[in-house]
Amino acid sequence: MERSGGVEHQKKKTAGGVEHQKKKITGGVKHQEKNIMAVVDEEALGKDEDNRFVKSIDNVPFFSQFNDHIRHLLDAVDRLRELNVSKEGIKLPTIVVVGDQSSGKSSVLESLAGISLPRGQGICTRVPLIMRLQGSHYYSSEPQLHLEYQGKTVQTSEEEVSIAINAATEEIAGKQKGVSDNPITLVVKKKSVPDLTMVDLPGITRVPVLGQPEDIYEQISKIIMEYITPKETIILNVLSATVDFPTCESIRMSQAVDKSGERTLAVVTKSDKAPEGLLEKVTADDVNIGLGYVCVRNRIGDESYEEAREEEASLFDLHPLLSMIDKSMVGIPVLAERLVKIQSIIIGKCFPETIKNIDAKLAQSLQQLRSLPRKLNNLTEAMTAFVQIVGSAKDSLSKLLLRGEFDEYPDDASMYCPARMAEKLNAYSEELGRRSSSAEEFSDNRRFLMDEIAVLRNNAKIGLPNFFPRSTFTTLLRRKLNEVSGIPLDFVHTIWNYLEGVVVRVLTARSENYPQLLSSFRRAADSLVSKMREESLAFVREMVDMEKNADYTSNPEYINTWTNLMTQMQTLKGVLSGNNAETKIEIRPFGQVEVGHLRLFGAEVDEAFDIKMRITAYWKIVILRLVDSLALYLQTSLSNLLYKEMEEVIVKEFVGSGNGSLERLLFESPDVARKRARLNDSVKLLKESKLVLSNAMDRIENAVENDS
Repeated sequence: MERSGGVEHQKKKTAGGVEHQKKKITGGVKHQEKNIMAVVDEEALGKDEDNRFVKSIDNVPFFSQFNDHIRHLLDAVDRLRELNVSKEGIKLPTIVVVGDQSSGKSSVLESLAGISLPRGQGICTRVPLIMRLQGSHYYSSEPQLHLEYQGKTVQTSEEEVSIAINAATEEIAGKQKGVSDNPITLVVKKKSVPDLTMVDLPGITRVPVLGQPEDIYEQISKIIMEYITPKETIILNVLSATVDFPTCESIRMSQAVDKSGERTLAVVTKSDKAPEGLLEKVTADDVNIGLGYVCVRNRIGDESYEEAREEEASLFDLHPLLSMIDKSMVGIPVLAERLVKIQSIIIGKCFPETIKNIDAKLAQSLQQLRSLPRKLNNLTEAMTAFVQIVGSAKDSLSKLLLRGEFDEYPDDASMYCPARMAEKLNAYSEELGRRSSSAEEFSDNRRFLMDEIAVLRNNAKIGLPNFFPRSTFTTLLRRKLNEVSGIPLDFVHTIWNYLEGVVVRVLTARSENYPQLLSSFRRAADSLVSKMREESLAFVREMVDMEKNADYTSNPEYINTWTNLMTQMQTLKGVLSGNNAETKIEIRPFGQVEVGHLRLFGAEVDEAFDIKMRITAYWKIVILRLVDSLALYLQTSLSNLLYKEMEEVIVKEFVGSGNGSLERLLFESPDVARKRARLNDSVKLLKESKLVLSNAMDRIENAVENDS
């Protein structure tokens, strides 16, 4: 009696504010409904002439067509989820249920599904639970329930479903308290349930309990974020009326991916436990829930679901505080209707995009499948493939080495072969000039012309005066050639090491679909380049020997240079004939040289000076020949490599070596085999998914025609 009197007193106390509060929330309710409809891109749904789904419902009240039209789309989406099309990167419209631990999430889902879910201490939901509720459309005399997980189907009943879910969870996530992202699908076909598909996720907990891993929060957060991040997801955020909404971890997570709240709906549980201030919480919306709130009463004890709904209706009708909340914002039936509407809207919005994404992914998978090498079944096919590989490699090398076309390696400067070879040739030329430079240092110990005088004396013989032996010239020339003879050989090694890298890279790229042949191609490339390198080294040795054994040029530059250099003889004689103490003079191209010591040698100085200037003039011609001849030879060698040597060497390696290289083409590499199998699976899945969507669209069109 006291309680009854208190209630009456409370009603009278608040009666004056009831009408004011109802007016206050009326605008909020309309705003929430508007936000629900805002999930749909109305312009896209109303104006896209190519959208078959839009045409089918154009000018027809959307929700009145749900059973005839959206049901087909929901079936199609559920079928795509069964096929696991998401592994191909296709995002499906989904209602995802999140909430902090002990927020009452399980109670809400039980009320919607009319079945009992696992209960207990700690985390009850340890894997994603996909709940497919199918109402009167599927109704038979008895409810039908089954689980689908890890490729198998397990029949169950309303009485045993909790046990079956626990068993499936332990099979997937183990018997401890750990979690897994491998889902279980629960299909419930029952007259009293709404047509809904929802994904229930593990409740958020920060503190591990006995048996839970230390990083349980991180594991659960990762699973939740993977599910709620896609823009196709509607977030059903379960909040307890007993806590401050801004402090809920589930709110923090949903706001991280849905800042505007346009795809978040909140259901407030335990309304009967904390009625004070609940009206203000759901109307003020401090946490930005764009799709609005629905307040519910949890089923208590052994209440049947029918009894629970009666108690819920009575609570929101009679409670002095809760009765002030608009009836469009309270109760499990309202929540079910709201979810059905939201689900139909998000499916209608996403369906055309899903079709496009599946078409695009199918085209991509087919293209990748076509790009794989054809599976070879006999030696004839293997030989054909081999010839194609060699021909393709020759064409690539021809473009890189001879034609200067770099479309295959546009961003790799190392493959711009003519430019890189020119750089190496320039470095070779500079090294020759630097090692044989005439700008010698003669300032110490009076060395200018001493080598020439020594050679003159050693090659002297009986004969007419003023004729120096030709052997003097050739002796000095050979000395200079011996000093630089290693430079052309080093250059040959450098250039062919570079070219070997290019050849190996091209052959590797052309045989990437046949990795079983890679070692044979490497051996062939090594053999080919080694052969060309040895031929180049032989040419260089012969070229240097020719320069040592014969002195000749028809280049007029030799006489011109020698004549110009000999004009300095008078300057030298003038210094040697005088008594001037300063005996350093400028002699081109040697710079400042000491000449005082030459007063001791008389007429030999003239002959030595003449020989030195002849060697200097002729050496310019020799250096030019050492560079130009080698450059011309290398260009010819590259042509020979591509058009004469390459095929012979590679064929010998593959066909004539007897190591079975060609036969290995018949055995597909494991990587290619796995890729082929994966792409075939992808194409099969996407084609089946496309057929599911096509059938759904056909059923919708037929329904529209029947309506008309």
